[in-house]
Amino acid sequence: MREFWVSSGHHLVRRADHGGLLLTPELLMAYLARPELLPPDEACDAERALHAALMSDPLRAVPQADVDALADEDARENWRFMLAFRDRLMRAPSLEAAYLDFARNGAAGVPPIFLSQLAHLILRNALDGCEDPYVLRAGELFYRAQKATLHEGALLLADAEVVEVQQQGAQAAHLSPLTALLDAVPEFGDLDVMDDENAWTYWSRSDANTMIMNIGANPKAREGLARVIELWIGHLTGLDAKVEPLASIEDRDWRWFIGLDPEGTKIGNMLWKGAALGPDFAERVVTLMRLTFKDDSRMQPGVRGAPVYLIGAMDKDKVWRLKPQNLIAGLPLMDGKAS
Repeated sequence: MREFWVSSGHHLVRRADHGGLLLTPELLMAYLARPELLPPDEACDAERALHAALMSDPLRAVPQADVDALADEDARENWRFMLAFRDRLMRAPSLEAAYLDFARNGAAGVPPIFLSQLAHLILRNALDGCEDPYVLRAGELFYRAQKATLHEGALLLADAEVVEVQQQGAQAAHLSPLTALLDAVPEFGDLDVMDDENAWTYWSRSDANTMIMNIGANPKAREGLARVIELWIGHLTGLDAKVEPLASIEDRDWRWFIGLDPEGTKIGNMLWKGAALGPDFAERVVTLMRLTFKDDSRMQPGVRGAPVYLIGAMDKDKVWRLKPQNLIAGLPLMDGKAS
């Protein structure tokens, strides 16, 4: 079996007999080693002592007084968020169960980067054994923001952070950022558009996020995203889902939709109310999909027998930030619980 997504931290956790991941001290130590939690040079002795104690025993109980003793107000807030996040992970029977709790009951106070890392780790578990690089590249959308651009009529998605670094390099070299982004397509500088000729190289750079997804013109890219969504829903809820990419929504009696991001939700609400989309909104749509279930007995009565439509859209800056928690929280389940 070929390795991928080492940066997910999957080697730091254990898989239980039920297939879910179990929290380990090693995973918490990796969180504690992040720059956001490492005490800065100006940190007080109390913060250094708290960090050292948790690195020694990440599962230890932390009295409120230990946090209140920190001199810096921002540091106190950061540690309250981190410890609340840790405690919710500790209370859950698996990391998947913890993610379900965040998706359904709210993740207020959880740093978005931690929620994305948790999705990264859980999806790595769900995709274990996957041999399709198109599916794996699509999986990056679940935890990495994408920069979108049109090239020769096709919508391309590249890792937003990688593109930003390339733009900065182009500016430093006194090149036009537009040239760096567009004239280099399909290469994007050091980036390649994934196709059947180079897809095999994904394995050697799965953690580098350096392959462009041709979601506009390559059916394998769109199908890859559909398969990831199916696996994600199935892994977390036990539901056997079928997802199909669409060119448009022709259904005149559609009953439910899930926005894959805030823009997708906004557009879905406009369509739901019968409003016409202006060019500005219509051009933001990245993907439309139809979701159905083999067994819809757990669906709300009014939705049974009808598809759930999925709408994904980029923001005004042409960045797409897919929110995988929406695929769980937005399902029209009667019980709202995983099986």
